Amino acid sequence: MNASSGSRDGHGALSTIEQELSAAGRRFEFFLAERGAEIETLAKRAAERAEREAGAVVAVGGDGTINAATRATLPTGRPLGIVPHGTFNYTTRAHGIPEETRAAARALVNPRVSHVQVGVVNERAFLVNAGVGLHPEILEDREAYKARFGRYRAVAFGAGLSTLFREHRQLLLEIEHDRERELVRTPSLFVGNNALQFEQTGLEEAESDIERQRLAAVLVKPVSTWTLLALGLRGALGRLGEDERVRSFGFRRMSLNPFGGSRRKLVKVAIDGEVTRLRPPLVFSISPRRLPLLVPSEPASPP
Repeated sequence: MNASSGSRDGHGALSTIEQELSAAGRRFEFFLAERGAEIETLAKRAAERAEREAGAVVAVGGDGTINAATRATLPTGRPLGIVPHGTFNYTTRAHGIPEETRAAARALVNPRVSHVQVGVVNERAFLVNAGVGLHPEILEDREAYKARFGRYRAVAFGAGLSTLFREHRQLLLEIEHDRERELVRTPSLFVGNNALQFEQTGLEEAESDIERQRLAAVLVKPVSTWTLLALGLRGALGRLGEDERVRSFGFRRMSLNPFGGSRRKLVKVAIDGEVTRLRPPLVFSISPRRLPLLVPSEPASPP
């Protein structure tokens, strides 16, 4: 668990999880990161412990913490459980995992295993999405705003608006996917691995690609800042797929290179809510391993 993740009390969440697992007679150990930089190391330690004792790793946090746990756990073949405790939780919502801490912890006691698709970019796994261009810029601004004003969705939204007005650089990308090669100009390229995210923004074709066990890329044609804001509003209303300035396509493998730039220069990439820098070409693909995800034994009842 990243103790700084989410707007709720971290130690209160740990107490609730401890109560539920103890009541069910489960053995467990907490790996608590007081700083985000510690989460990678702790995730690896937890995965090693789970592999050694034929157990499971449980990530308590948002998409970034879940991603760190996924990358550590996937090579071991051990199951991953999740207790949501972050700002955005697309993975848990897509798989019916309760958002309330006690309910999510209780669901871990008698779960079923769902083997879920994992996306990869240059050997970095992702469950939700990865992207270049505006996407990592928005995330960096979001974290800066949250550090000042708190980890709330309204703060994340305000940070996104600030980025759009400040950044509007067009990328020229050389893309090769499914035996096709093209040169595209775009402010942002987004690769998704979560059908719920596409459903909510109205990108039905991309949603269908995920359901057909592919990844989905989304490109925006070169547009003005005000048009980007309008597209963001369309996405919030679930109507982004209706706009001809937005294009999506599915693939199983895609290679991306900044056109005309140095192949040695690192590219800023957003991966499941975290920003890193990778050396081109960026190769997006589907992991040959599926992640054993612990989900509730009974589907959640509709509201």
